[in-house]
Amino acid sequence: MIHFVLLVVCAVAIYLSCEWFVNAVEWLGRRLNVGRMAVGTVLAAFGTALPESVVTLVAVTTGANENAKDIGVGAALGGPLALSTIAYGVTGVMLLLKRRRGRLKEPAETGMPPGGPEGDRVLGDERDMKRLAKDQQWFLPIFAVKVALGLVAFAFKPTLGLLFFAAYLVYFWREIRGGHDESDDADELEPLKFQPRTASPATWAVAAQTLLTLAVIFFASQLFVKQLDAIGPMIGLSTTVTALLLSPVATELPEVMNAVIWVRQGKTQLALANISGAMMIQATVPSGLGLLFTTWSFDGALIWSGAVTMAAIVYLLATMRAHRLTPGRLAVAGGFYVVFALGLIPILS
Repeated sequence: MIHFVLLVVCAVAIYLSCEWFVNAVEWLGRRLNVGRMAVGTVLAAFGTALPESVVTLVAVTTGANENAKDIGVGAALGGPLALSTIAYGVTGVMLLLKRRRGRLKEPAETGMPPGGPEGDRVLGDERDMKRLAKDQQWFLPIFAVKVALGLVAFAFKPTLGLLFFAAYLVYFWREIRGGHDESDDADELEPLKFQPRTASPATWAVAAQTLLTLAVIFFASQLFVKQLDAIGPMIGLSTTVTALLLSPVATELPEVMNAVIWVRQGKTQLALANISGAMMIQATVPSGLGLLFTTWSFDGALIWSGAVTMAAIVYLLATMRAHRLTPGRLAVAGGFYVVFALGLIPILS
């Protein structure tokens, strides 16, 4: 029973910490003078991707045997899978719920008549779609190479891990130097939680709130994963199934929470940018660590994970390029995780 109680406590702690984190990271972006979207793709993504990156780092560098190190390899594959399916899917569902509530309460302000198809409204203009598509275009080839390397073995494969670090540095530089949107300076930020009565909070307060919330998110996420590991066998799930199905969801919980909070605040583009930015980190940093410190060899379950992830991204990229990404189509991305779960049955049986 204690594991279920701790699971709920950790989930609440992560949500509340993310509430304060997104508040702090927006102010941090203002202080660092980075573009509004870079707040999501770089600053917020770096913070929320920290738990799973540390899981990979610890597993591949301190694992006593190959089985222990495989936990890190699984985390490197499971993270992008959960983000490209569950995180995008939850965001789509939240947008559908938010628009439905808005339609029921204030139909005149939604731009659509009562009873209109809320899930058919495109998310953003053509410029927004191009930006989102560009992130997926960066992710897909890098992830494809990452999966391909898990299928072959050759002497200098570990050194290729450095190329993944380099790829993220290029992406990071592109995002930071990408300029500001016209609305950046006009965007009003909520008061900093640490200094709610101050119009322009002190830099030390912004930094302190960011670091403190990151620490809470990190430790709560780790404790959340441990509770899932304990609950899995209690409800009849094997260790392998728990590691492949539940642990990735737990480690990506901060990104999902951030997306929920930003959607609730009406900042959909930041929510989507946070997910795509976290995916870029997951496609590069944990992969680089895995290549450097393990054999980086995939079994059937990991290959299936990679295939489903790429299928989800191809689907999302196609809708973005066609300027047809709607809340309903975004929610469909969550169905790819169901496909992954069903496909594991014959693989693990």
